[in-house]
Amino acid sequence: MDNSTLKILVATLAITAGVGVAEAQDRGMRGEGMTFEALDADGSGEITLEDLEALKEQRFAQFDADGDGSVTAEEFRAHAQARAAERADEMFARLDADGDGVLSRDVLESRMGRQPGERMLSRFDTDNSGGVSAEEFEAAKQQMAERRGKFRDGKGREEGRGWGRGNN
Repeated sequence: MDNSTLKILVATLAITAGVGVAEAQDRGMRGEGMTFEALDADGSGEITLEDLEALKEQRFAQFDADGDGSVTAEEFRAHAQARAAERADEMFARLDADGDGVLSRDVLESRMGRQPGERMLSRFDTDNSGGVSAEEFEAAKQQMAERRGKFRDGKGREEGRGWGRGNN
């Protein structure tokens, strides 16, 4: 087997395995856990390309509600809404420590840490007056827009900073 054929084979296996792992991780997010059994779709005792292909088919079928081989915007939206509802239910259950079916304001606010309003004031109030003036607000908006622009340089990083240093 020549070197280029070997590279293609390895890349294909990596991509296919990545899809299978992503599928299993997706199951893990729903509480099923990523297990050998989840990846061994046919129960043969080995994870094969066929198993990973079966997982891909299974995933597509979750989107293709009417089974016609294509996914409409409505099917996609319905799948996304169902997944969002599942995640919201899981999150609610984690937050509802006493199991009474309600969350107090204190519980929700304790999960957010320092209040967003307090964070905004501490960041934007550059003259430490205790409030944000129109000028400070506009300056903060401009700074955030510039920061977003730097992070959208096509390289996923701020120019000259962090892990991309020297590679710009």
